[in-house]
Amino acid sequence: MLFNSYEYIFVFLPLTLFGYFALARRGTSRGAILWLCGASLVFYGWWRAIYLALLVPLTLFNYLLAIAIDRARQDGKPRIQAFWTAGGVAVNLAVLGYFKYATFFVDNVNAVFGASLNLGAVILPIGISFFTFQKIAYLVDVHRGGRPERHLANFSLFVFFFPQLISGPIVHHSEILPQLRRPETFAWNAQRFAVGITWFAIGLFKKTILADGLAQYANPGFNAADAGAHLALLQSWGAALAYTFQLYFDFSGYTDMAIGAARLFGVRLPYNFDSPYKATSIIDFWRRWHMTLSRFLRDYLYIPLGGSRRGPARRYANLLATMVLGGLWHGAAWTFVCWGALHGAYLVANHGWRALRRALGIERESGIGSCLAWGLTFVAVVAGWVLFRAHTFAGALAMLQGMAGLNGVTLPEAYAIALSDFRAVLQAAGVSFTYGGGTEFTSTWLWCLGALALVLALPNTQQILERAQAASEAGAVGIGRWRLRSLTWRPTAPWAIVTAALSLAGILALAEVTEFLYFQF
Repeated sequence: MLFNSYEYIFVFLPLTLFGYFALARRGTSRGAILWLCGASLVFYGWWRAIYLALLVPLTLFNYLLAIAIDRARQDGKPRIQAFWTAGGVAVNLAVLGYFKYATFFVDNVNAVFGASLNLGAVILPIGISFFTFQKIAYLVDVHRGGRPERHLANFSLFVFFFPQLISGPIVHHSEILPQLRRPETFAWNAQRFAVGITWFAIGLFKKTILADGLAQYANPGFNAADAGAHLALLQSWGAALAYTFQLYFDFSGYTDMAIGAARLFGVRLPYNFDSPYKATSIIDFWRRWHMTLSRFLRDYLYIPLGGSRRGPARRYANLLATMVLGGLWHGAAWTFVCWGALHGAYLVANHGWRALRRALGIERESGIGSCLAWGLTFVAVVAGWVLFRAHTFAGALAMLQGMAGLNGVTLPEAYAIALSDFRAVLQAAGVSFTYGGGTEFTSTWLWCLGALALVLALPNTQQILERAQAASEAGAVGIGRWRLRSLTWRPTAPWAIVTAALSLAGILALAEVTEFLYFQF
């Protein structure tokens, strides 16, 4: 079931809310939790019910295993404790590996050795990457001394909770399980409900209006590159920028809808985006983009590998390894591996540059320097997204060649007519003109420039809703304050009108329902 569908917005969500608060009003928080667990299973099974036979047993397995790990620790049996932990992580990774990477592995074995192995059709269960990471983190934390959740219903809701089940945010058990023990979570709160609706409306608008609107300009360019076309400079940059903003509005839109829906039930999910395209370095970018994934990779991969504790060389090797595995987590394809390796190299270069600046005593950056740093970071990110989006290396290379200007510069003939006085100058500079495509070219760049203005000039969702946030809210680290008070949410009639307008625009755009991009990961 998709957040951006009629059945979710007008049937599933209202019925789930009604049952939840009806049970909570009777003072039966346990009943409300069980109701929400059942609704979440319906939500997940709507796509393919057979995979409930995977999700439910894995949840029970990890619940029992965490208790066994805790018992072994309390009994002073570290070897048994380590055995249960390693076994649990291995089982979770094996399940993920089979469904997500087995076909990729077999295809590569066939290509290298000329074999003809065939696993048949292996359909990837949606959300498996996200809930696998959650359970692995839970087992590792229990191994490190954390207390396991004894109530099966609470643990099940931590795993099943439908807003974050499919594409995150990747929630940590310490963020969700304590909330399920607080009476205020189950109490009706009008302002909290209004905040949730506003958050959801912003996310719906991002997805159906902005992301889906940009997709019509990103997809043709990448499809043409994958088919072997040689795109010119402005056409390739138009497609790359359109995808850059499509991906952001699509995934941050999903996150906003997830946070908003969870808030309706009194549950706070962590933030996942903090205006990543405002970053002035790759280090800053990864503190702002998919923040819960960055947190997981840092805490459960980078730091266990040694982090920065064993010298610069080991630190850089750990960064590369972490990002390569992070790229592979996104998808079973070499393009994703190379995308992760590219960002690993970016991070190594960024840390090396910062070390050099410190050695030279350069601490502050000028205004011009900050602008140049932003421009370099943004171009580097866009180039990386080409690898992320292209289906083949040939397609990615064709797109990057066009962006580098190796295929020349072309403009629609209509521009030559409008710039008649400069046509000769442009042609002398190597610009050629082609008939047709003027409307598409203009629309592409208007969309891209408009999207750039939105992400740079406007606050992000949590900044808009900052007055409604508790100072101690999980995931709020690094969220800057927004000073333009007219764009800060308040429980007022004007904001109710804005929320209604965003909701109406998003719903009217549902004529063609499209999946979220991160569903494939």
